[in-house]
Amino acid sequence: MAAKAVSEEDIKSGGVGADRLRSLVERIERLEEERAALGSDIKDIFAEAKSAGYDVKVLRQLIRIRKQEPAEVEEAETLLDVYRRALGM
Repeated sequence: MAAKAVSEEDIKSGGVGADRLRSLVERIERLEEERAALGSDIKDIFAEAKSAGYDVKVLRQLIRIRKQEPAEVEEAETLLDVYRRALGM
């Protein structure tokens, strides 16, 4: 197995590839900024839905359900029905 070549910059930075590390950190920071912007956009859409008379809590529940597999949704609804009947609801 061949040894990895060590650059002078690696030696100066304690064996850490400074350029690679900087690149990774900058990419993470950029993605975090994008995530924050998306979160703000989603918040605005929920505010729009609320002002249009929609129940935001129910919308969030619908979104969560849509992410699930149909079999999971059916199983959860069946259990909910069983529990409701057990409680006389």
